[in-house]
Amino acid sequence: MISKYRDFFNNSFSEEKYSDFLKSLNAGFPPIPFRVAETPVFIPADLKQKLVDAGSEIIKLIKRPDFKQLTDGSVPAEWNVPNENDHPHFLTFDFGVCKDPNGHLVPKLIEMQGFPSLYGFQLHLAQEYKKCFNLPDNLSPLFDGVNGPYYIELLKKVILGNCEPYEVALMDVDAPDQKTSIDFFITQKYLGIKILSLTDIFKEGKSLFYQDGDRKVRLKRIYNRLIFDEVTDRTDVFKSCFDPREELDIEWVTHPNWFYRISKYTMPFLKSEFVPESLFLKDLKVIPSDLENYVLKPLFSFAGLGVIIDVKKEDIDQVKDPENWILQRKVNYEPAVKALSDGVKAEIRLMYLWPDEGEPILCINLARLSRGKMIGVRYNKDFDWVGGTVGLMEQ
Repeated sequence: MISKYRDFFNNSFSEEKYSDFLKSLNAGFPPIPFRVAETPVFIPADLKQKLVDAGSEIIKLIKRPDFKQLTDGSVPAEWNVPNENDHPHFLTFDFGVCKDPNGHLVPKLIEMQGFPSLYGFQLHLAQEYKKCFNLPDNLSPLFDGVNGPYYIELLKKVILGNCEPYEVALMDVDAPDQKTSIDFFITQKYLGIKILSLTDIFKEGKSLFYQDGDRKVRLKRIYNRLIFDEVTDRTDVFKSCFDPREELDIEWVTHPNWFYRISKYTMPFLKSEFVPESLFLKDLKVIPSDLENYVLKPLFSFAGLGVIIDVKKEDIDQVKDPENWILQRKVNYEPAVKALSDGVKAEIRLMYLWPDEGEPILCINLARLSRGKMIGVRYNKDFDWVGGTVGLMEQ
């Protein structure tokens, strides 16, 4: 979007460079199973400021004293985990890049989560784009006031807390086999923590342990990457290890309840120029006459599963649990990223770190490029210049 960098990048791009970039990006790690786009996004200063402003407005809501009261209905009773803390350690807000009536690029909120994202991988990704495509040093994926060393130290502070690295584990169901495992390995490289699958952990009393060779090691803190939606039909996985819903002597980073509190459930409470009109389906009094301008989203799903893009009246009539759905006005993405032949739509994720006894800090970003109806793998098969990427900004 910053034309001088876009023109330079496109004019010097080649498939050979892209192939070399992917090899360098993946060197020393298991193969990356998701598509990494051919290009970064060059975020201009005015759009960057609007993203910062939009994120600040959302954080005002999250920091309200009554926020937990507002979102009590978001945590399913069957997945409510004890000992919830005061705030999430991670915040991620996804914005579609759109165009306002005056032709200016503006962010529109699509999704939000109080859950980790690719905090390790995104820094690595930006460094590889810059190195392999000879991009200037003044371009960075980090926001004002944050540089690389400070970012790594802040990541350590948030994830390790007061613990030693061996007392902290990044945990997921089958951690090494997850699609995002590249982020797990890079995070391990930065922080020195263990990567454990759920079944690598066992319980004695209220304490959790893992086996490191002949040594039994007590876990004090879990960097949680387990999304309960992924194990809704596999609750047997807890039988041989531990059940997160029990009273345990463990610190969560971040506590699992925040995945639900800060989610699509939060969007109807937000009133902002950067947030499309959203309401709980249970509160819908009259079905809009222009349903083609709305999407219907289940509250408890991820990666776009269950979203109805082309909504019809019968779709609403067939919903048996309207309290678990929202109706949201469609966001019209602008194909603002110039590929070699045409424009590509972009989504930018703001990624915050929120240390214990501290304030949320906007650190880094993630971007995704799309040519399909939605941002996501299943909507962008067989396209080029799509997939995961990062936004670079002038410093």
